[in-house]
This record gives sequence, C-alpha cells and structure tokens, in this order.
Amino acid sequence: MAFRGWPAEALDFYDGLEADNSKTYWTANKAVYDDKVRAPMTELLAELEAEFGPAKIFRPYRDVRFSADKSPYKTSCAASFERGGYLQLTAAGLAAGAGAYMMDPPRLAKYRQAVADDSSGVPLEAVVTDLAARGTSVTSHEQLKSVPRGFPKDHPRGELLRHKGLIAWHQFELAPWLGTAKAKTHVVKFLRSCAPLQEWLAVHT
Repeated sequence: MAFRGWPAEALDFYDGLEADNSKTYWTANKAVYDDKVRAPMTELLAELEAEFGPAKIFRPYRDVRFSADKSPYKTSCAASFERGGYLQLTAAGLAAGAGAYMMDPPRLAKYRQAVADDSSGVPLEAVVTDLAARGTSVTSHEQLKSVPRGFPKDHPRGELLRHKGLIAWHQFELAPWLGTAKAKTHVVKFLRSCAPLQEWLAVHT
C-alpha cells in the first residue's frame, strides 16, 4: 500500500502508552500499533529506499536488564537507514535525525583533527550553519565540558570539538500534514538537507 501518513490514532496510542506502560495496555491496543503506527512506517521506508537505502524498524520492546526503569515498551516507533538517517514517531509527533550518534575513539580522533583543520573544519561549520537556518539543530548525545586536550581552548570551532558525536536533529511541529502523504515530503526534504553533513562525516571520520 502507498504511504498516507500517520492518523491521529497513532499519536493517541503513544499518549496512552506513556500513561500506562504495561502489558495489559499493549495487548489491548496492539492492533492500533500494527495498523496505525508500524504499517505507515513500513510503507514510508519502502518508498524512501530507492533514494536513501534500506532501513529497519526497531523492536518496540525495551531491554530492561540493566535499567532501573522496568517499563517494558518503548514510547516511540523508530527506524534507521543503513546509509544514515533516523525517523521517530512519538506522542509529540514526528522527528528525524542524521549523522553520527556516537564515535569510537579512533573515529573521534579523526573527527577532532578534521574539525581543527581549517580546510575541513570551516566547511563543516558552514554545513552546521545552513542546517540551523533550516530549523535543524546539530548537537551530540554527549560532549565535553571544555575543548579536549591538545587543542587551543579558544579554538574558533571549540563547540564542535567538544562533541563526541554529531547529530542533525529536527522535531517537526504537529500539523495536519502528518496524517497525509505529505509527511513523506517533509522527511525527504530533511534527509536531503543532511546529505552534506553525511558526506562530510563519511570523508573525514
């Protein structure tokens, strides 16, 4: 079937799950999850595959083995693309991301050297500025409190040096288009706008 957006029932499902994260609620509403949440995501990913590559939807069950929070279900339907890119539907609506969530030490070292070098760091700064102008924040899951050792404390790209990853993130405001095929247009526009960031990371990290 063609992607037609997410109906209001999808957001209502997550509103309810946030209030009652239990097997009882999940079992009683699983048909809503399957038909109104997961099915549209599956349809959208199938339509995006030709341009952005394969993607997979994450399991809805939380791994609670090492967590103090024993809530069994994730309050989002999320998917990631093999070539980079991330989609997430929650009670707050649709969000999308791209970039590098976390970098291992060798990749992080390469990233920092590229940021510090004007020939590669200045272009990255321009990419970040352009994304910000589009309403997309560029940040990281974790960052240092100060510029890492080995770099000038007053480095002009000190904020970028502090990041341990680099993520473009956009939370779309709730609007009627979410329940229509136009939602695909917004996702495509975001992913295309992040292509320069993805390309920079592919070359320099």
